[in-house]
Amino acid sequence: MAKTYEPVVHNAGRFGRITEAKADPITTEVIRHALNSAANQMKRALIRTSFSPIIYEVLDFAVAIYDKDIRLLSQAPSLPMFMGTLSFCIDFAVKENGGPDSLNPGDALIYNWPFGTGSHPQDMVIIMPAFLGSELIGYTAIKGHWLDIGAKDPYCTDTTDVFQEGCIFPGVKIYKEGVLNQDIFRMIMANTRVPQMVRGDLDAQVTACRVGVKSLLEVVERFGLDTYMAAVDDMFDHGERIVRSYFEKIPDGRYVGRGEMDNNGVTKDRIPFEIVLDVKGSDVTLDFSGVPDQQGGPTNSPLPTTISASRVAITMLAGYGEAPHEGHFRPLKVITRPGSMFDPLPPAPSFIYGWPGLQAIEVIYNAVASAMPTAVPACSGGCICSLVAWGHREESGAPWADGTPLPTGQGAWNGGDGGIMLHISESATRFTPAEVWEHRNPWIVEQLALAEDSVGPGRWRGGPGLNLDIRMTEDNLITTVFERTLNAPWGLLGGKEARPNQCLATMPDGEQQLISKATHFHMPKGTVLNMRTGGGGGYGDPTERPVEAVLEDIAEGYISEAFARRHYPHAFA
Repeated sequence: MAKTYEPVVHNAGRFGRITEAKADPITTEVIRHALNSAANQMKRALIRTSFSPIIYEVLDFAVAIYDKDIRLLSQAPSLPMFMGTLSFCIDFAVKENGGPDSLNPGDALIYNWPFGTGSHPQDMVIIMPAFLGSELIGYTAIKGHWLDIGAKDPYCTDTTDVFQEGCIFPGVKIYKEGVLNQDIFRMIMANTRVPQMVRGDLDAQVTACRVGVKSLLEVVERFGLDTYMAAVDDMFDHGERIVRSYFEKIPDGRYVGRGEMDNNGVTKDRIPFEIVLDVKGSDVTLDFSGVPDQQGGPTNSPLPTTISASRVAITMLAGYGEAPHEGHFRPLKVITRPGSMFDPLPPAPSFIYGWPGLQAIEVIYNAVASAMPTAVPACSGGCICSLVAWGHREESGAPWADGTPLPTGQGAWNGGDGGIMLHISESATRFTPAEVWEHRNPWIVEQLALAEDSVGPGRWRGGPGLNLDIRMTEDNLITTVFERTLNAPWGLLGGKEARPNQCLATMPDGEQQLISKATHFHMPKGTVLNMRTGGGGGYGDPTERPVEAVLEDIAEGYISEAFARRHYPHAFA
């Protein structure tokens, strides 16, 4: 049993102004958009130069630009859950390397210690300082998922300590003043099963960070350092006011959200937990101190991901559609207890760190719903339903690997039906097109369809889940991570539950096996992988759904007539 400690309070955003000078609002807005454009240029450079479909198709990465005090300036739409962790990555990596004074133009740090990144080691971070002359003015950073970096398997659900989860690079310089560090590079290549893809993705991340540095310097040089710094402070202050204006609408009080993990990947015990939302005026605190102790399996969420999940949940509600920056996070505090599932200590396993974070977002919304049910949607499928596959091709013997998340139904809300998309923690990512899969990998997609009757009934219905069947044309190995298979997505204000997630393997002899969390599962040639993602919960009493909407759902194939007669009998009266 790991030692646990007293709860710790964390500010989700950094306070304070760098300068007392003010910029006019128009200049501030122009600089804000210029910074967002710079981050988007980083994103495009990464997509165009990366080697792995998980980068250029799925967009399993985050890119961002920070100032010298590690305050978020801008991000490009990609993977929000990564985004909230990058400040920790920069902070820890720079300190591990000796602090800002140890950095020079052209340097690039590589960092993947899970308790500093919040992720498994495969989520590799490249950090590059930006210098205006000899003055450090900021950082560009990219966290991207590498297909393999020397773990016991390319993807794991059954690790029991962090050392099984991959090779660690603790903030060392992969580039020194623009020159590749061959010693570190050779270590990387020696610790991956797919060196060609990893080398290509490393080069792509470094290239994109360079694009970000160049673009940031262009913004600063265009407006001048003093004007730029004043505009940044004004931008942060404005973002803080936006979020506080939303929080002020929530009645003061203490609200409890409840959730449950299916298991920790090693044992089969369910893991219920609670998160407390405390609202006082425009200040909000999320309290994770009462959650269970850190787990013996890898469903532990390191502190950076717990903070990130809190940021995602809040800014998705209160950010009014703006690209998040540091100011949006300032009204939020997060309390954790070191040694717990949401603040584990080394050497706790944390390979599937993101799944507690996914559930935390749903639980936070569950807590908000008890105060303002019209402010949040019903529960989504609550998972990213991940698949990672690998092996050696039959003809050439060449190693291959691929992976993807899958969309689930989203919860209905006060005024609309739920859709189908990736979880909001990955809201700008995608899953790989069937044509790309079949071209690159040894399998055939036999079914890819919206799942009939998977929605949560309600005045507004939840979004449908997905049915995806893949037949293997060669032997291979897979790891699957499907959560919320035991708990159906909840509805709100009389809305009903939706279908939960499920994953099965139909073997060549017809035997079916449940593989919701399975590592290194052998898929012989001819095996069919049956993935069933969950729907979204309904909102409001189903008897209030207009008859024409029920009939349209039947016509569109979202629900069967039998389902409609069971949940919407008024449509057939």
